[in-house]
Amino acid sequence: MSRVAAIDCGTNSIRLLVADIELGHEQASLAGRASHAARPTLRELTRRMEIVRLGAGVDRTGELAPEALERTFAALRDYAAEIDRLGAMSVRMVATSATRDARNRAELVDGVRAILGVDPEVISGDEEAALSYAGAAAELPDAARPLLVADIGGGSTELVLGDASGVLAARSVNVGCVRMAERHFRSDPPNPAEAAAIVADVHAALDLAEEVVPIREAATLVGVAGTVTTVAALAAGLPEYDSERIHLLSTPAEAVAEVTEKLLAMTHAERAALAVMHPGRVDVIAAGALVLRTLVERVGLAAVIASERDILDGIAFSQA
Repeated sequence: MSRVAAIDCGTNSIRLLVADIELGHEQASLAGRASHAARPTLRELTRRMEIVRLGAGVDRTGELAPEALERTFAALRDYAAEIDRLGAMSVRMVATSATRDARNRAELVDGVRAILGVDPEVISGDEEAALSYAGAAAELPDAARPLLVADIGGGSTELVLGDASGVLAARSVNVGCVRMAERHFRSDPPNPAEAAAIVADVHAALDLAEEVVPIREAATLVGVAGTVTTVAALAAGLPEYDSERIHLLSTPAEAVAEVTEKLLAMTHAERAALAVMHPGRVDVIAAGALVLRTLVERVGLAAVIASERDILDGIAFSQA
């Protein structure tokens, strides 16, 4: 058994998982093709998330803003204390879309090294997709394959198709909720032309993805990260955000479309008043829902399964 700490530093949020991982004797790497004769077990000790909006403005400026870096470092100082308290033997931090795109990413690397004592790994979109698949697929051993995992992040969306042997194909495309909201939303609530511009961007991105990933061959669609889980919570009419009830919740395609239309019709204040809404998602959830709705329509399946297990779990499994 290994006690590990996993940190996922995305465009919108930074998250921590400290867990005990135990692997079966026949378990191979979960980030690629693997033998699933003996699946790993993960015992969660703590799971935390802070909205730091590291990628704010990166699509426009090409750089991480000083105030965004400081928000990220402040969260990391808290995480470092938690990691020490729980006695993790290994720490792995990955940084994704916003950091990949930033000219000044060395500033993030230097700050992380000073706080955590390890370098963040600025991983490729393909690596991000494989880790997301590893985290989500471990919870769905009996789901119909091929399994398409969609990780809708702040800066990008990772699409990864896999079967019982592991990852078959993956592609990262730059249509995350923060990037789309910053690029296209100017009105409150968004107007139809702004929404249509996001849909056009998503279709163009999916055209690129389908050059590599045959997404319409999927038998099961699984969505991970905050956009998907929030839409699932809204569709289910939950009185508050409840990760246990949301995990593996199936949301019909029609319900995804209905929630998306409702979010687009709401003002910022109305979205903020929703009981399941995290404050850090209020200004980007409508854009994220558009990404999800367009993807669900393109894949053509009747429903999407929301998973609370994602790249963070994949990062933890990769250290054991």
